[in-house]
Amino acid sequence: MSKVWRLAALALALPGVAHAQAYQCRAPQVASVPKISPDGPRRTMAVTGYTLALSWSPEFCKSRAEDRSHAFQCSGKSGSFGLVVHGLWPEGARSWPQWCEAKNALTPADVRGAMCLMPSERLVARQWAKHGSCMVKRPANYLKVIGILRSGLRFPDYDRVSREEGLTAGRIRAAFADANPAWPESAIGVKLNARGWLEEIRLCYSKRFRPVRCTASRWGAKDTAPAKIWRGM
Repeated sequence: MSKVWRLAALALALPGVAHAQAYQCRAPQVASVPKISPDGPRRTMAVTGYTLALSWSPEFCKSRAEDRSHAFQCSGKSGSFGLVVHGLWPEGARSWPQWCEAKNALTPADVRGAMCLMPSERLVARQWAKHGSCMVKRPANYLKVIGILRSGLRFPDYDRVSREEGLTAGRIRAAFADANPAWPESAIGVKLNARGWLEEIRLCYSKRFRPVRCTASRWGAKDTAPAKIWRGM
């Protein structure tokens, strides 16, 4: 067991962390792993922390319901997704490691096993190639760490929160903290798009996978920023 995996498992021992809310999901068969090309330089550096990015699926799927490449997540035929894992990202002191050399290949079985957490074959492949390769040697361990962290979270009822008048980024942040008492609001980033709709929750971890105050780049919208949450149709 890798050090990163052991530390992630220890994170579940945090007091007050609730177990995951289950939802119906049957992963599709995966015949091959998508080929991923780097979109930036290789950067290797010491890891100082991590970010677990959780994408708000209704907003992502707003314009992709008919897109065949996103059918599993967005067509509605596999059920409706709320918050899904975008990725687990290692952080560095002044930047972040990325596109490290991967000596072990991602397999179709690895991808299929992660699809109910990260409902896109290409997303799984890209997150391993860009981020996971800088954390652990084996793709399966990267995906297991994600599963461990996700299983220690309870997601708020953002459908209900979306109906509140005067909704702000701070209220979105507070709702997540209320559902997860071990998480202070200072460790919860909220990303809104240019029109003020919720795109992503970003959870900030220390090197030992403990909640830590988010840096400015991960914090996102200010508490007072007006916000909206798309519920889907």
